Amino acid sequence: MADENQKNYSLREFKTLWPYLAPSIPNYIAGLFCLIIVDLGQILIPLFIKSAIDSLSNQQATLRSLGLLCLGMLALSAIISVGRFLWRYFINGASRRIETEIRQSLFNHLMELSYDFYQKNKIGDLLARAINDLNAVRNALGIGFVAFFDSTVMAIAIIIIMLIQDRDTALFAIIPLPVITLLIVGFGNMIGGRFKKVQESYSSMSETVQETFAGMRVIKSFVKEEYFVNLFAKNNNDYKNDNVSLVKVYGFFFPMISFLSGLTTLILLVIGGGKVIEGKLSAGTLVAMFSYLQMLIWPMLGMGFLINMIQRGAASLGRINEIFAAPPTIRSRELTKGPIAGNSGYIKIKNLSFIYPDGTSALHNITLDIPSRSVMGIMGRTGSGKSTLCKALCRLIDPDDGTVFLDNVDVKDWDLVSLRQRFGMVPQDPFLFSDSIKNNIIFSNEYASENLIMETVALTGLTRDLRDFKDGLDTIVGERGLTLSGGQKQRLSIARAIIKNPDILVLDDAFSAVDTETEQHILNEILKNRKGKTTIIVSHRVSTLKKADFIVILDQGKILEAGTPSHLIKTGGYFAEMAELQRLEHHHG
Repeated sequence: MADENQKNYSLREFKTLWPYLAPSIPNYIAGLFCLIIVDLGQILIPLFIKSAIDSLSNQQATLRSLGLLCLGMLALSAIISVGRFLWRYFINGASRRIETEIRQSLFNHLMELSYDFYQKNKIGDLLARAINDLNAVRNALGIGFVAFFDSTVMAIAIIIIMLIQDRDTALFAIIPLPVITLLIVGFGNMIGGRFKKVQESYSSMSETVQETFAGMRVIKSFVKEEYFVNLFAKNNNDYKNDNVSLVKVYGFFFPMISFLSGLTTLILLVIGGGKVIEGKLSAGTLVAMFSYLQMLIWPMLGMGFLINMIQRGAASLGRINEIFAAPPTIRSRELTKGPIAGNSGYIKIKNLSFIYPDGTSALHNITLDIPSRSVMGIMGRTGSGKSTLCKALCRLIDPDDGTVFLDNVDVKDWDLVSLRQRFGMVPQDPFLFSDSIKNNIIFSNEYASENLIMETVALTGLTRDLRDFKDGLDTIVGERGLTLSGGQKQRLSIARAIIKNPDILVLDDAFSAVDTETEQHILNEILKNRKGKTTIIVSHRVSTLKKADFIVILDQGKILEAGTPSHLIKTGGYFAEMAELQRLEHHHG
């Protein structure tokens, strides 16, 4: 969705709505039927007025005849009122259902998209498309559709009736109408371009708000409130200016249409009034034609509303379709049937290289065996490829064919859901949901018993922390775990992975915010409870990795050293240097 400012959206965007529109066609037909009844009722009312005025002018009116005309108009008004309710129920109701279905499909599609999509697109922009843009699409399908049909039917019917009443007068009176049509067509493109800028400004403002609130702790710790206030003020002002630019078009467009519509009334008064004086036209007919001209103002304005809504809808739908057009870059192969036999947890990596879309080379020809039921340690400097390697195992990033194997089966041949269910991942940047501590723990195992939950809490050293929380396990942690410390968030993330009891547990620098004593307690408990299962530990601490059966040292995406902890200490390489450095740090406090 890059370079959006250079994209122009056309009415062809509406083709994508057919699957959502098709089931609602009966509703639209019923709504149109009711709308036709309303339009017919409105068109007949001036004829009642004409009859009443002509009979009064000719002094042929009686209380009974006037009463019957009034009753007829009252009955028509009742029918119009019911018809208006029904067309709103059918058409607006259908547009709301379509909006709901599109939003659900959009959310479903977003859930299927791969991790890299969310690295390239901002959450605020996605929220703007799912809310603000969808509202514009719904308006186009609802009131925009009504404006098109209603304006067309009313305009044609009124012009025909006026021509029947008095052809010459009607022809002169509708002279300004072609000018109105040309204005509508001309202003349509101006409205579409300006509205696209409004939506983009709204997206930028949403991005700023989302990032500001999510990073409030960092903002306050660095005293950057003023910077973000100014940033939001700029986005807010840009949004205002783009809206004003759009309003300027409306400010000229709609008064001009009203002026031209009023001009038709002036023409009718001059020409029709002269004919009444000459006796060529009845007073009732002139009044009826005045009513019809007033009724013509809505179709003209309605066409303006229609152009506005269609252009807005096309621009917004184009932005939404960009998301639908983005395919999941990581998915199960079509030939994949389901779970593959085998649960030993044996991992084989063969000549694995990986380059990110931005050109960053993360891994170079990694070849590695991780035996089942073993504890594998990974160490390396920041940016050496440790997290990338962990992500490749369960296809959070997509390795090349024939490079990563689980239980002797290429991970690309595994069903994606089955593959990821084998893993329990604890990322170095833990994410918690704005929910209770308990619900965050059982996120990976919603059927966990109370005993299992408490055992997991004890294993991760959270028992003493719960005593400090008023509501214990039911304590709400706030958005992204805002109310917890870094160590508490990491331990809660570890508990979430442990309670799943995965075949392969990956701890990606999961103890960086935990003190050494607590880390040793948790790690000892984990390894004691996971005998017979594969565990991968990424860490900078030698004391942590000494518990591993085998250690790999990564540097710039390559394997620098590999071996058992005792072997690496003897070789005097990077691992031995880190062991000595950390020993000295510990000795000197």
